[in-house]
Amino acid sequence: MEIFPSQVYEFGLINGQNETLERLKRRTEESDSLTSKLTEKSFIGKVSKNRFRIISSTIGKGTFCTMTGFVSYEKGEVKLEISKPFKILLSILMILPFIAFLAQVFSTSEEFNPVFIMVFLGQVLIIRFLFIGLFFKILSKQSLNRLSDVLDTEWVKKKI
Repeated sequence: MEIFPSQVYEFGLINGQNETLERLKRRTEESDSLTSKLTEKSFIGKVSKNRFRIISSTIGKGTFCTMTGFVSYEKGEVKLEISKPFKILLSILMILPFIAFLAQVFSTSEEFNPVFIMVFLGQVLIIRFLFIGLFFKILSKQSLNRLSDVLDTEWVKKKI
């Protein structure tokens, strides 16, 4: 089981590679850093040759997922993953229950309570499956739909 999920999708192009890349370049605000900012365009990032690394320009939730991929003549591929700053923040959030558990184990003031182990495991599972899993599923789907709309794709399927 991965702590930070990622998904890879393939998509078919209605138009050719050049038209699709031009459309993506027109709708992408050029930026080396994948940070959120106000823009009229759909994405922020880099599009060079037939490769791209972009985020959605939606303020607040657009930077959660990073889309990296390429466009070939008939089809393309995109990998959606959680961006590095969010991985760091979520890692810190995942470490907090471990710190609390160690503080409880080495505490001499109270007797060790076995219920605390269940609470500790519950916190870790809630963080992993509710916060990380659910947010990634929702926000990656929104980003993929936006990319599919901009690229004018014929089909999109999850790559195994």
